[in-house]
Amino acid sequence: MTGARDRVLDAYETLLIEKGVGAVTLDAVAAAANVSKGGLLYHFASKDALTEGVLQRLRERSKADADAIRSAPEGSVQYYVRTSAPGFASRSLARSYLAALRLADDSPTGRAARAALAEVDADGYAALCDDLGDPVLALLAQLIGDGLYLRTLAGTPLPPGITVEQLLQRMREIADQD
Repeated sequence: MTGARDRVLDAYETLLIEKGVGAVTLDAVAAAANVSKGGLLYHFASKDALTEGVLQRLRERSKADADAIRSAPEGSVQYYVRTSAPGFASRSLARSYLAALRLADDSPTGRAARAALAEVDADGYAALCDDLGDPVLALLAQLIGDGLYLRTLAGTPLPPGITVEQLLQRMREIADQD
């Protein structure tokens, strides 16, 4: 069972994703989380605090994902690309990321959201670099994964006849040419 704090963060993420920053009020978040406004304010004293809570949650989820990248038995690239593909991306990380993207588009919260998103990017890149030892190859893997992740967020399937396995195989071929 999730606690009130997590329900509030879940509700805020959902409202950001579905309605955008301008339509989200503390009253709307409290109602969506099924808590009183006082209950919301107990956990987050202001909308800025609520925003920081969502961005901190994104950072925590990103750190956990970077740990998973580093410890993946199949290797960092296979894990990163596979878990970025439509149908495989972490729902919780994807939701937090998408909510942060919405915040990044808003001028009052944009700078903090863009900084959090940059940390997420750096986490993934560092994890790939740690395993691959080649910054260019790590960036290529990250860009492929990020493109697949964008498809996940947009609900866009891979083109017919192209599979994640084919992408990974081609990446292995490129890496072996060095």
